Amino acid sequence: MSDLEFALRVARLTDRGLLRSRNEDAIASDASIGFALLADGMGGYNAGDVASQMAALSITAECTTQFNQARQANQPVTTHMASRWMADAVAAANSAILEVSNTQAQCAGMGTTLVVTMFVDNQVVIGHIGDSRAYILRNAQLSQLTNDHSLLQEQIDAGLLTTEQAKYATYKNFVTKALGVDPVADLEINTHTVQVGDLYLLCSDGLTDMVEDHEIESILIEHNDDLEAIVHLLIRKANQRGGKDNISVILISVIDDYSLNKANWLQSLYKKVTHNKG
Repeated sequence: MSDLEFALRVARLTDRGLLRSRNEDAIASDASIGFALLADGMGGYNAGDVASQMAALSITAECTTQFNQARQANQPVTTHMASRWMADAVAAANSAILEVSNTQAQCAGMGTTLVVTMFVDNQVVIGHIGDSRAYILRNAQLSQLTNDHSLLQEQIDAGLLTTEQAKYATYKNFVTKALGVDPVADLEINTHTVQVGDLYLLCSDGLTDMVEDHEIESILIEHNDDLEAIVHLLIRKANQRGGKDNISVILISVIDDYSLNKANWLQSLYKKVTHNKG
């Protein structure tokens, strides 16, 4: 058993929405290894659901294998190791998706966005490509942890559009990076310090295009202790606004410390107590 099994709670849900004929999103999670993944198959591409499922299955399997091998060898998992596993798994998935896209006519041009997390040593490693996002709710304030790889975001960053003007842009979903499109996957990886009480949200643009950040924040605060209620409420809200795309949500709540030093500290204390008794 891993300390992460007691330190994290996870809830997840995906929905086709009201207008799409099929769900091209894929989600996966494993609280016992601090892992969560969300992939949004490219809506304007063929076989987006194939690309997202390939990404979810292969990256989850590879990261799980690496984590379990380290655990069986009694090797502490560090953020450096998690970052390397994540990058290698994403690179392999990118090659596999690109190979299928190039060799199967019905899958030509498919791709997927991606956001993936691994919680390690009171930190979280977040990798993303495209416009699927990661947020954190800390001290009743919602903050976006990822920066969209999109034409819209590039124009905002360049000062060509304000965030208010961007709400009305007609090209919101034009991503500048995606998995399975180019020979090299340009995955952006960042590590953040985690605090007990943090609530992390991974979501596809089917949520954020329909529901404002301040509304998401209110729902997270109001129902903070009921993750299952939150994922259903967020998806219901997106559908009430039109449900124009597939909607996927993963929530990770940090309920306990999971520092690498925690076990060592307890072991040290046990030795001191037993020594004094002797």
